[in-house]
Amino acid sequence: MSRMSRRTLLRSLAATGAAASVPGLLSACTSSSAAGGNVSNAGKKLAPWPTYHAASGPAPDLAPTGAGVQAGFTSYPSHLVGSVSHTPGDGSTIKVMSVTFGTPPKPEAGNQYWKAVEKALGVKIEYTVIPTDDYQTKMATVMAGDPGSLPDVINMFSGFVLPREAQFVQVRAQDLTPYLSGAAVADYPNLAGIPTQAWQDMGRIGGRIHGIPLERPIPGSTLWLNQGDFTAAGMHDGWTAQDFTAVARKATHGKKYALGSAKGSDFNNNVHSAAHNAPQGWAVDGKGAFHPGYTDERFKAAVAYQAQLRKAGYYHPDSTSLSTADAYTLLLNGTIGSLQNGFGNYTALYPDSKGLLTPAPALPYAVDGTPGGVVAARRSFGYTILKKAPKERIQLLLRVLDYLAAPFGTKEYELTHFGVEGVHFTRGTDGSPQTTELGQVENITNLPFRYLAEGPQVLFVPGFPEATRTLHAWQQKVVPVAIRDASFGLQSATFNAQGTTLKADMDDTITSVIAGRASLSALDGAISKWRSGGGDRMAEEYAKEHAANT
Repeated sequence: MSRMSRRTLLRSLAATGAAASVPGLLSACTSSSAAGGNVSNAGKKLAPWPTYHAASGPAPDLAPTGAGVQAGFTSYPSHLVGSVSHTPGDGSTIKVMSVTFGTPPKPEAGNQYWKAVEKALGVKIEYTVIPTDDYQTKMATVMAGDPGSLPDVINMFSGFVLPREAQFVQVRAQDLTPYLSGAAVADYPNLAGIPTQAWQDMGRIGGRIHGIPLERPIPGSTLWLNQGDFTAAGMHDGWTAQDFTAVARKATHGKKYALGSAKGSDFNNNVHSAAHNAPQGWAVDGKGAFHPGYTDERFKAAVAYQAQLRKAGYYHPDSTSLSTADAYTLLLNGTIGSLQNGFGNYTALYPDSKGLLTPAPALPYAVDGTPGGVVAARRSFGYTILKKAPKERIQLLLRVLDYLAAPFGTKEYELTHFGVEGVHFTRGTDGSPQTTELGQVENITNLPFRYLAEGPQVLFVPGFPEATRTLHAWQQKVVPVAIRDASFGLQSATFNAQGTTLKADMDDTITSVIAGRASLSALDGAISKWRSGGGDRMAEEYAKEHAANT
């Protein structure tokens, strides 16, 4: 196999949100009164969440469930419906800014995709895209700058914790409560189609709604397997931790390793800790008290288990230093048999692996007779805020975002996700969009309108109907055992001030223990330091917020 192209890598990263390794932002803000007042929700009157009403769209081939299994499409809808009856814009200029996983797009003057979206929206768009590597620096400048110079629409990316973000949002961004809370959202039908869980995981600030979430499905970090290798090695439904070890042993031989990892991924720790049923981040008990996963014995057992796998030689020897790009390449060329990545990686992984391997998301194994769980993702992959403006201007911006939030199977979705037929895509034999070379240059990755607003995600891989069936069946098995972080959508001053540093220290210790550079007992010292350094205060703050939100 030839080396994976940069374009392939960027498509993979954009699909999975691989950079989003740090907890989300609205829960990561201080409650100091210095700038923006008290952003805590405790003691505040809470704005009702927008009233959910499923947006109009074609019926899926595989039905969603109330528990959170996604709708699945095995083929592209033959008849697209319209979800927006009028052009939302008034011919004015809108300045927008978002993160991008790709290279800077072609300028608007020579970008047919950009122009087509502008025409459909009825506005002129001045789009600033920020590469992920520059996001924190650029956002710090924006947040400290003149309020009048803010873009009209800003994507707040969930990949990094920005200091005092909630205060910035509370002071500088439009309070959207009057426009979106409760029944008011009905004026924007596609925004009303965003599931309530996404709004909840975005969270309120001071009891108010200040953003529009980018919805994501329940499954989070996923262990993606080379199905052929793992099946040949004995993988089966209902496997145990002992079975997993036996399969890893058989799938490791010569220069091939069953297990892979990438720098910063802690040897797939959260996937294995979930299989051991350890809390993912935080758990809350029946009395409203918060307990960190680090202090759970099942978490320690998962680290010990992984240390055994590593010591036995089942992990690639360079796992702690491999970049995400290199690890992904090793999976595609067969050097490693598995790799942890976000669930959304499937949209790139199936096309990228065609002719090389059949990917599959792993089912959790059982430990000591107890079936394992999987990692539940935050349902909000960032959120979008609006610059403060008169009512008429805010309504225009919301109409634009409502267009961008059109559901799958609509004319609006096709334009924003695939571009213009005959220019950015052609039709495959099954009717599904097949991206042209120009589409790969101008479209989603480079000019990501979908990071401003997006309808509910569905299961669909153009040209891969069996992938949709496989993923839908897998979700039916794992969604009921997904382990959710109880802190999602909540505020903690201590987390904002110290959470990222404390987590980095814990990650270093976990990696060192699994890699064999430190003994298992080192975890106890690291956990004690984490608790005294702020972990215990976070527990108190999350409990207070949880009580306020319930």
